[in-house]
Amino acid sequence: MKEMIPTWVDGDLVAVEKLEAHQRGLLHKAISVFVICDGAVLIQRRAMGKYHTPGLWANTCCTHPHWGESALDCANRRLQEELGITGLTLEHRDQLTYRADVGGGLIEHERVDIFLCELVERIEVAPNPDEVMDTAWVDIRELTVLVQKAPENYTPWLRIYLTEHAARIFGEND
Repeated sequence: MKEMIPTWVDGDLVAVEKLEAHQRGLLHKAISVFVICDGAVLIQRRAMGKYHTPGLWANTCCTHPHWGESALDCANRRLQEELGITGLTLEHRDQLTYRADVGGGLIEHERVDIFLCELVERIEVAPNPDEVMDTAWVDIRELTVLVQKAPENYTPWLRIYLTEHAARIFGEND
């Protein structure tokens, strides 16, 4: 079954098949989550079976909401689906829009709701191997340097978040 995502076409929000939205570079809804603890952010390396940006490092999790699904419900759903994480208290940090070439003729053009969760201690994760091939906790400042030194190892959206929107996402922690 094709996954339909909320997408703007000619100013109207409609359901469009996810691959088509990426092929046409249409603006669509998305969420991104950053889980942090003691200045370190939990990042994930995307599974090799992903249809775009396989093997690249990304933020804790991200996806597109289902039609009618709230951004918060989507964020919680995807944390569980990708990393086996449940029960976090997510704080909505901002909504931003970006456009990025993700290779293979695909464009991510997203209006994304950003969520942050600050933990007092690191949690165990149980990555879904169909989604995630590795995880790591990385100091936010160190991650910014790593992305600058080797951008090809990171998803375009993570690069955009860190270079253009860090203050909006992390506030005083950036």
